[in-house]
Amino acid sequence: MKRPLRLNILSRKADNVVSEQKNPRKEAQTKTLWIAPALTVSAAAVLLILFSTPDPSHSQTVSTTPVQTSTGTAMTDLETLNQTLMSLIPEPVLDPTTDPPGNFHTVTPGQFDPGHTNLVQGAWLSGIGCPTGASTFDGSTTASFTDTACPNGDVNDQRNQGLLLVKTGPTSNFAAAVAELINVKGITLTELGYDIRKSGLDSTSPLGSHCGAGAPRFDVVTTDGVVHFVGCNSPTAPLQSASATGWIRLRWNAAGLLAAFPPISPTDVVTRIVIVFDEGQDASGGPDQFGAAILDNIDVNGMTVGHGAVNAN
Repeated sequence: MKRPLRLNILSRKADNVVSEQKNPRKEAQTKTLWIAPALTVSAAAVLLILFSTPDPSHSQTVSTTPVQTSTGTAMTDLETLNQTLMSLIPEPVLDPTTDPPGNFHTVTPGQFDPGHTNLVQGAWLSGIGCPTGASTFDGSTTASFTDTACPNGDVNDQRNQGLLLVKTGPTSNFAAAVAELINVKGITLTELGYDIRKSGLDSTSPLGSHCGAGAPRFDVVTTDGVVHFVGCNSPTAPLQSASATGWIRLRWNAAGLLAAFPPISPTDVVTRIVIVFDEGQDASGGPDQFGAAILDNIDVNGMTVGHGAVNAN
């Protein structure tokens, strides 16, 4: 059985922080949700939800109450909490005259760290991506090298960049590495995916980058206000291509998107997509407890982005 997914959610009283800004006068109201990630469980499955809510007028937790609920109710709670998280990550301001909606071309990483813990990082870095048309050098001669997991990729990536997402320490730390997909507003989805630096035959392998039920995940916001998530291992990507050199290409096609939580239908219109990495180095970050992932070739409907500004803080 897969381990549960944990989401740590701030209320609207909390700071909207992706950068280093913080308002010390505001106190955070938090909710912690544990929910079994498998989407194949029956509708009668019993899930455990733990809510922990600090009172904004006191510096203590008022209660932690276990609640047993049906799958349908749990899905509603998860949707509400994920909506709150997305509302706290500032949406980029784009000029529609220069960045027309629906023209996906950029992935902008950053950090959601309202407590200024300095334990999360999201950044493009050169030399860590899945090599397509790269070259090797043995001291005298140069040879071409392409990993079999990524026979094609971002043609604009000239430095073999990869997207590093890291969460150091415990999963309970309310912080996340994030990456905003730019210019996806107004589209419908036929495919989502990425390449992940990971050894093993498929995404369930404990070797290499972390690939859990909840991280890295796509949080997809649609025009009806629903936040859908597509976790690295929940739902499992229907299309997987692994190489012998430590990369796996993961793609969620129409069937995979219908298995999202809640399902993403072919008619759902997107307003926003963010990659979130918020699982750390404890048991909640299993099976590997690595707390880090390297991604490349972020895929939206067959359009891939595998490079960005190298400006890690």
